Amino acid sequence: MNEHLLPIFTFSFGIGLGVFFFGGLWLTINRLHSSEWPIFLTLGSFLFRSAVCIMGFYLVVGTGLEGLAFALAGFLLTKIVLVSRLGRHPDRRAI
Repeated sequence: MNEHLLPIFTFSFGIGLGVFFFGGLWLTINRLHSSEWPIFLTLGSFLFRSAVCIMGFYLVVGTGLEGLAFALAGFLLTKIVLVSRLGRHPDRRAI
């Protein structure tokens, strides 16, 4: 892969993983109140989201540590943006 495209690709891939992981978390939390078995929903969602992200980061490691660093930066940037956009629940306080 071209050296100049690698950071862009891996950063974008990290953003995609972040949207998948934290978007899935947001969907899971919003569906907890209507779920008949919330523990299975929570555990199943966590295991699936984690497995997909671990496999994604494993693929990125093949590009080298620089690619992994850019992917992690995209993943964390996604978390920061989603928390700032969606905000925290007004009734909850930070621990």
